[in-house]
Amino acid sequence: MLLALLAALLPLLAASVLTAPAASARERAVPTAALTEVTDFGANPSNLRMYLYVPESVTANPAVVVAVHWCTGSGPDMYNGTEYDTLADQYGFIVLYPSVTRSSKCFDVSSPQALRRGGGSDPVGIKSMIDWVTRTYDADTGRIFATGISSGAMMTNVLLGDYPDVFAAGAAFSGVPFGCFATTDGSEWNSACSGGTVTHTPGEWGDLVRGAYPGYTGPRPRMQIWHGTQDDVLRYPNFGEQIKQWTNVHGVGQTPAATDTPQPGWNRTRYGGTGDRAPVEAISLQGVGHNLYAQGMASRVLTFFGLDRSGPAPQPQPGACRVKATVNAWNTGLTASVTITNSGTTTVNGWKLGFTLPAGQTITGGWGATYAPTTGAVTAANVSYNGSVAPGASVSIGYQASHSGNSAAPAAFTLNGTACAAG
Repeated sequence: MLLALLAALLPLLAASVLTAPAASARERAVPTAALTEVTDFGANPSNLRMYLYVPESVTANPAVVVAVHWCTGSGPDMYNGTEYDTLADQYGFIVLYPSVTRSSKCFDVSSPQALRRGGGSDPVGIKSMIDWVTRTYDADTGRIFATGISSGAMMTNVLLGDYPDVFAAGAAFSGVPFGCFATTDGSEWNSACSGGTVTHTPGEWGDLVRGAYPGYTGPRPRMQIWHGTQDDVLRYPNFGEQIKQWTNVHGVGQTPAATDTPQPGWNRTRYGGTGDRAPVEAISLQGVGHNLYAQGMASRVLTFFGLDRSGPAPQPQPGACRVKATVNAWNTGLTASVTITNSGTTTVNGWKLGFTLPAGQTITGGWGATYAPTTGAVTAANVSYNGSVAPGASVSIGYQASHSGNSAAPAAFTLNGTACAAG
């Protein structure tokens, strides 16, 4: 009888083990169309709180927008004071609202821990929140964005500097450059920076960002910068210093590629490109003070992010790339040469080439790109000197691999998620 009972229970136990992960994922998911607090999301050294908005229309593999509040504010304040939730209802992305618990209600953008990747403090907690959302909703890791106001704008700069491999772009309203607020005495406030008297060369500003993640050579997040000329809290010179910093980080010139006036009193400059998703976009608001954020600006942020449409927003558009791959093989090894051509009409700024290696192949080295992982579905990301590909231009990369008999080239390629033509 005991043996019979065990025989009956074993299939049930096996079924429960197989279905446990799916049930766990469902339990983690939050109610839709409501701001919900999430606890126990991971490493959180500065005791931040996490709030999440998931629309009823959330897409498969959704994008994530991290919306960061101002000093004295909170995650719920950012939710109530901006329209990212209603835009999420329209476009299907998820909004994450980090919330400070320290007495100042300001984000840490000044400590040595905050200004390096994995160093601790607020950026580590926010990264844990993003990881939680990615695990729970299978979010698109290529479409993680940050935006913030005042202290949140400063944190946006910090997040993009600390985690360039996590964020695709950011938008900072009334902020300061990465590292400008740095202090070593435990103070949260840097009067020289807030007063607009901290200035550096573009290279010096860029080095501060690069120093947050030494050795990183992958693509850098695009940056949109907003500032009012009459800002009396974080003075207007910080606008120009941010432009110097992020144009240097992207390796583009200080001379705008395009200048226009989207509406009266606004002066918009774009660097490294002329379209809606240039590497750096800067909007100066004439006669406007520190509290410049207004309804309608979030829609312009989404345009810069590429989220103002339903579902994924790949770059370049379908049919805008061509890839040719040739292989030279020997007994157990091979080298592959890959030429990527931008056959579209706009410049590609920052690229990731996706392909699947034939079974038995393992990349042992490469050039012209960073490769990860080394087997299976591989992503080759641009390095610092070849991230910009003009219309009609090409870039050549390659890798060396071992093989167990199949030395063929990959059968298909995608560029920033878009399928490429062969040849």
